[in-house]
Amino acid sequence: MKTYHLYQIDSFTRSKFSGNPAGVITNADGLSETDMQRIARELNNSETAFVFSSEDTAYDVHVRFFTPLKEVPICGHATIAAHYARALENNFDTIRQFQKTGAGILPVEILRENNDYKIVMTQGEILFGETLKEDALRLLMEALGICRSDRNAECPVSIVSTGHSKIMVGINHLELLHGLRPNMQLLTQVSELTGCNGFYVFTLHPDQEILVHGRMFAPAIGINEDPVTGNANGPLGAYLVHYGLLGQGLDEVTFKIRQGEAIHRAGTMEVHVDIKNQEPVSVKITGEAVIAFKTELTL
Repeated sequence: MKTYHLYQIDSFTRSKFSGNPAGVITNADGLSETDMQRIARELNNSETAFVFSSEDTAYDVHVRFFTPLKEVPICGHATIAAHYARALENNFDTIRQFQKTGAGILPVEILRENNDYKIVMTQGEILFGETLKEDALRLLMEALGICRSDRNAECPVSIVSTGHSKIMVGINHLELLHGLRPNMQLLTQVSELTGCNGFYVFTLHPDQEILVHGRMFAPAIGINEDPVTGNANGPLGAYLVHYGLLGQGLDEVTFKIRQGEAIHRAGTMEVHVDIKNQEPVSVKITGEAVIAFKTELTL
């Protein structure tokens, strides 16, 4: 028998019961894959993070991420949550650490500010897929309940990954975004056609403090809608640079996004993209967090 430290943490917010909730076990050594999947299913958050001790000097901790249905290589909001819990447990000052994930060994910066913390997550390798083929695009539009004129003509519908791929869908109006009621069965069929499980639908608002408003759907992995998604907005930053939607001749760009408004779990994050020769070369997301509750689990 072992007692595990179990948290539920709301990421990308300082207000409880908003942002994106993630389960976290900070002392996961000894848990089997079956244990982790059962715990993730029981908590029923979009992801739960399990923090294991390092077995190599190349990284400080090994973090694994599970949805209620399966393990995923990496998760933005659960990374924020996991390292926020670790910072509180260890009373960290500002520190840079490395986490081993399914997307590789990646740096995480823990920033101490006013007796609280912000977490900066460097995301994985930037990969661009092809734009969606016509049959998949038609099915996707039917699933979302949108027509061609609803789409932002400057935003190709294409797959982007910084560790966990998403299909980017730019649309024209915030009211339409908040009114979407997708057909989850059809979205799952699009996932089968494309090999991509997540759909990030967004609007752009140039010259406003919040550049992007978005919603993310991933029914194929048990997440009908994710409130605030690091591994959608990070790839979105790379996408916006790649397609020249943020201007030309830049060395870096930083912007804010807001997500979760339509399901009453609004949260905000900052996305930073480093640029070389007009292309994105690295992506970071920064988020705040707050503990919703903590308890112990004995197995």
